[in-house]
Amino acid sequence: MNLQVAQTNIPSGFIDLGAGEPGLDLLPVDMLREAASSRLSQNENEFLQYGVEQGDGYFRFALAKFLTPRYGFQVSHDNLFVTTGISSALDLLCTLYTQPGDTVFVEEPTYFLSLKIFADHGLRVASIRTDESGLVIDDLIHALSESTPKFVYVIPTFQNPSGHTLSPERRAQLLELAQKHNFLIIADEVYQFLGYTQTPPTSFAAHIDSNHVIALSSFSKILAPGLRMGWLHSNPQVIQRIVACGLLDSGGGMNPFTSAILCGLIEHGDLDKNLSKLVNVLGHRMQIMDEAIKKHLPQVKYTSPHGGYFFWLQISGMDAQELQKRAKEYQVGFRPGIRFSSRNGLNDYLRLSISHYDAANLEEGILRLKKCLE
Repeated sequence: MNLQVAQTNIPSGFIDLGAGEPGLDLLPVDMLREAASSRLSQNENEFLQYGVEQGDGYFRFALAKFLTPRYGFQVSHDNLFVTTGISSALDLLCTLYTQPGDTVFVEEPTYFLSLKIFADHGLRVASIRTDESGLVIDDLIHALSESTPKFVYVIPTFQNPSGHTLSPERRAQLLELAQKHNFLIIADEVYQFLGYTQTPPTSFAAHIDSNHVIALSSFSKILAPGLRMGWLHSNPQVIQRIVACGLLDSGGGMNPFTSAILCGLIEHGDLDKNLSKLVNVLGHRMQIMDEAIKKHLPQVKYTSPHGGYFFWLQISGMDAQELQKRAKEYQVGFRPGIRFSSRNGLNDYLRLSISHYDAANLEEGILRLKKCLE
């Protein structure tokens, strides 16, 4: 059996340019095997117990040491909370900070699966328009004149699906508005370290002392999604509120076993090595896809991304859902823009990803899409 097909449900020979997870060739199984073997060979087994609610202290210390030079400011392990990924963190924050019927603001477009989490909690979602510099602040100000959200959920760096990055000026304006209107900023920064041709602005975690910022990140894009490991970065008041919740009181800290394995991996510099590899490989793939789109799809409108996973294309006058159906005949797939809209819009947009295939398959996928459009 073809393992890649079995794992992703992608038919053999089909190139799904919409797949947003890392390809199997990017998952560092040897590195993780060595880290696990090293940890399990030690004469201790405390990490098999219920964990400390905030997350293993040794792991948080190692993570803080890893983050500090990349963020450009001192990160304290006391301000980190271990999660099982961004999805679980979002769900937990909705549980603790919202009630059914509350309003939350999101970007338009936004990560489509976050919308399902908000729907699970009965939240009212209002979307704010974005452009190449991220959230349009004038539109946000207008929305705030009509309602005050519990939080604004943003993907500020190499956004999914648009690839755009929220500019430093707009970040500062968003922080000012959060303080003025008393809402939280939940910053999903999963692509923060995947810059190829541009260094992104400083993490929102630099502003946790404002008491209006919760920054989320994950190992899903920089190591492996199956680890189900991530972190939340905020001030002590937020951390304490989370630590004291019933879920953790009952179940203890999240994923202490995996934390123990990753602690050694980080300490030995293996996460650094893997990240460097990803930046090189994915940066090359992004260049290849960019060149292929310019050459073979001159009719589409898009902005070349500087990092992350995604290209966001507009084909004026085309219904992307209908195009998706037709594209199957050419053995190529993508994600239609309507999936990323809370307004049921963006019908003429589509998202492509560089994460799942090598450069040759990415170029072949664009050629198939060209034939489909012709």
